[in-house]
Amino acid sequence: MTGLSDREVRSGELFERFTDRARRVLVLAQEEARALDHHHIGTEHLLLGMIREGEAVAAKALEGFGVGIEGARRQVVELVGRGETAAQGHLPFTARASRALQLAGQESTDRGLDYIGTEHLLLGLVREGTGTAVQALVKLGADPAGIRQAVDELVARYQAPRT
Repeated sequence: MTGLSDREVRSGELFERFTDRARRVLVLAQEEARALDHHHIGTEHLLLGMIREGEAVAAKALEGFGVGIEGARRQVVELVGRGETAAQGHLPFTARASRALQLAGQESTDRGLDYIGTEHLLLGLVREGTGTAVQALVKLGADPAGIRQAVDELVARYQAPRT
């Protein structure tokens, strides 16, 4: 499989595979974009949504690096600033955020899974590699390779047989 097309992202085919927590991340990402008066949802907003979700693999992986919501918000504002007017109506994904979502789908598919969880969203952000989210993470001391390793370790722990 070659990944998900822009059409699949726009049509909602991708989102049908999202877990409830991954969908919650998107809602929180939109809230973060609006709170910053941004007229789009970028990788930085997806990152903030993952942190705010707080319970799933992505949040736990980031927590392991000491990445919290206040520090991440400060980095986002430092990198891209605040908007000047309140956002109204639909907020589109930026090209990088769309690409990160496509890559999240690919991360899931590469693992033979039929769902996309927050861990895949985080791995998609890291794999995209050039967005504001990765810049913020690096400034906060969370390197992409370390994030990938932390996610893999958390997933393995959750999947380990319980005795």
